[in-house]
Amino acid sequence: MVSLFAPKIRASETLSRSVIKTVTYRLLIVVLDFSAIYWFTGKINIALGFMLASNIYTTIAYFFHERIWDKIKWGKKTQGG
Repeated sequence: MVSLFAPKIRASETLSRSVIKTVTYRLLIVVLDFSAIYWFTGKINIALGFMLASNIYTTIAYFFHERIWDKIKWGKKTQGG
């Protein structure tokens, strides 16, 4: 059985992993954004508009944030280090 906390041999993520993490995170946030805005306003059009605008630019920002942090060595451990 492989432990979730076992040392990693490799310390960087692949581009495809960053893309999948970005997409799944954003899907969660889309649902939460829509639900919260609709709950506060009771208006579908306002909730949809805010959700779309907000999630376009924040998805792009999150992706680049992930890729930049992947390049930072601080806090990463590799086998033997």
